[in-house]
Amino acid sequence: MQEFILVQTSTDSKEAAQKIADAIVRNRLAACCWVSGPITSTYWWKGNLENAQEWVCSFKTHRGLYDELEQAIKAVHSYEVPEIVATPIVAGSQSFLDWIVEETTERGD
Repeated sequence: MQEFILVQTSTDSKEAAQKIADAIVRNRLAACCWVSGPITSTYWWKGNLENAQEWVCSFKTHRGLYDELEQAIKAVHSYEVPEIVATPIVAGSQSFLDWIVEETTERGD
């Protein structure tokens, strides 16, 4: 049985987020991506408390593509340590889940 995941990353501009989204979806590592924002992030970085405006990319894919997806995000991401996290999709519309499989299978796998 296929395991589905939602993978998220964030970046510092809408243009950077769209660049990441395009690279991942074009290569069929995810069926789709939401780009949302701006959001405000508060975090520690190199000993300083930071506040930044960011945009979030949320990819719908399956577990079997995670490692390749992570590497592809890192290849185009501008951050030294990008957030890349995966959350399991525990349930979903069967037609939507079938669509994820269809759109990520056309990679030639």
